[in-house]
Amino acid sequence: MRILHVDNHQHRKYGNIRVSWALKLYTGLVRAGHNVLAFSDRDIARFEAPLGIRELGRKKTNQRLLQTVAAFEPELIIFGHCDLIENATFSEIRRRHGDVVLAACNNDPLFVPRNAANIHKRCEIADAMFVSTGPQELSIFAGGRARLWHMPNPVDPSVENADASALAAGDPALEADLLFCSNAQEHSERSQLVSALRRTLPPDFRFHTPGLFGQPPLWGRDYERKLASSKMGLNLNRQEGYQWYSSARIAQMAGNGLLVFTHASAGFDDFMPAETLVYFDSQSNLQKQLLAFHSDDAMRQHWAKNCREFFHREINNTRYAQYIVEAATGSTFSHDYVWLS
Repeated sequence: MRILHVDNHQHRKYGNIRVSWALKLYTGLVRAGHNVLAFSDRDIARFEAPLGIRELGRKKTNQRLLQTVAAFEPELIIFGHCDLIENATFSEIRRRHGDVVLAACNNDPLFVPRNAANIHKRCEIADAMFVSTGPQELSIFAGGRARLWHMPNPVDPSVENADASALAAGDPALEADLLFCSNAQEHSERSQLVSALRRTLPPDFRFHTPGLFGQPPLWGRDYERKLASSKMGLNLNRQEGYQWYSSARIAQMAGNGLLVFTHASAGFDDFMPAETLVYFDSQSNLQKQLLAFHSDDAMRQHWAKNCREFFHREINNTRYAQYIVEAATGSTFSHDYVWLS
């Protein structure tokens, strides 16, 4: 299938990125056998704008998208967080190319008002809307044109290629016992939990928290190296309690073989096997389990290995991408996707 993928492909980051779900979708589409063209709205806007001022390139970027669709003739357009592209442009694409299918993807949380408003807006024009929160939460967006679907956070075997589960305690390659990376504190109180753990975990427990407490965040290869050298990871979202919602870090940590601790309220045990993710519902419960796995390295390796293998087998970006294509176009599903069971 000919697919145009419209998103922020981060060309102007020049490689200094922290694992992009949009790039995982792009490579997954290619691996699934599709002819895919990337259209990076933010990069094109800066390129087209006077003095490189992105907002001044908005109108030209929408024109360039129309030009690209005319030249490439996609059967499916998948678009993500491309805020510079107006709904009116997608309406014009549909007017000129009546058979094209429009699929919107949103990987941001519903508790951020601006993001929820963006989903509502895109549901007016898209044929299908894919959101990283579970289906129980999506009824607020019903009534628009778009059919509503959940999409998980996938691993990419060429990106999540480390395996910390294979490293035993005491291996000098393991520099951190527990990792939590953060660079966003808006709409969140998670730093309070991290602070409490820092105060109460044993002094010799190596808890690394880049991006917090005055430490700079990690990007690019520095972030990848930190993942590869950590035993366990905290999957703390800015807010908890939304079905199947997680930041993309859950796949980044699980895919690299860290033992992942995540809040029980998200309900990932609906489709995750036993002895993969570790669930907690309070600080005391979390700390108790952290210390238990820290002192039993064989158990830590076993759970982390199980989780890594499950993600790479069932929630990899090739299956994720093909699922989006099949759901958007109304095709028969080619696989028993675990998040649909």
